[in-house]
Amino acid sequence: MTDDEPQDEHEPMPETVSFRFDRMTVARFRETFPRARWSDELQAWTVPGTTARRRVDRWLASESNRNRPFEEERGRDAFEFEPILSPYLSVYDHGFRIKTPYSRTVVEELRQIPFARWNGEEKVWEVPYASYDDLQHRWETIEEAAKHCEPEERRKRAEARKGTEEEAKARRRDLERRKRRLPVPSDDLPPLGRPIATVRYGMVVFTQVTGELVVPEEVAEAYSLREQEHVWALWRSPTLEELVQTWPARVEAAEEERRRGWWQPTIDELRAARRRARSTERRLERINESRHATSQGT
Repeated sequence: MTDDEPQDEHEPMPETVSFRFDRMTVARFRETFPRARWSDELQAWTVPGTTARRRVDRWLASESNRNRPFEEERGRDAFEFEPILSPYLSVYDHGFRIKTPYSRTVVEELRQIPFARWNGEEKVWEVPYASYDDLQHRWETIEEAAKHCEPEERRKRAEARKGTEEEAKARRRDLERRKRRLPVPSDDLPPLGRPIATVRYGMVVFTQVTGELVVPEEVAEAYSLREQEHVWALWRSPTLEELVQTWPARVEAAEEERRRGWWQPTIDELRAARRRARSTERRLERINESRHATSQGT
């Protein structure tokens, strides 16, 4: 199977890996992982396959031994001399573990640290001692983003927004999203029944073009429409199976397509959407299992 073909629904989502760029390291990596692809969105390499995590860990260990015989010790010394003191960071045998509330900023920052990896079993990020300089350089951004996403901080912000114009706008945006509609050019309609990338709502499946004309003045707060005529198209979220079966575009969308508001997704966009859909399905499965166990117990 090539990377342009739909991914089998039973194949796990690809693992990600990042490391300092140099031609020789990239060459060794591509030789070991010929199916790996660079993701601009993730700022990391993606490696498909059921044993990807184990193979990536083995390669990272070999690279660490090859290129950094002294960097681990240097990282230990740097941490002892100028430690990061934070409830979000702990030390273990091979480096550091970072556990924070979910934050897209935190994830983006950690993914750009060489040899950082997500430990799915422990639900923590792991960073080796050799990457301490990079971790320290990004730590202020990571910690601020983590604090910003603490439940108490979110509650305080919600309280502060009550009764403000910001809250009113947020409610109107939420109301518009619940309508599950999108203005599309009347002379350039999207295909129905398959996943399409959009500026406003990410990956969607258009189900119907109603033909109702959009009144730009009435939706100016939600959408920036050009002078051409628009009509409403209704959408729903795609299923994981639909995302798996979708063929990707071979090139990224042109600026004109993005201004139009929708385009055929690339393989990287599909992979990110599949990862989110798989996570959503697993979460729903856990909820259903919990409800079933509760009903059985009563």
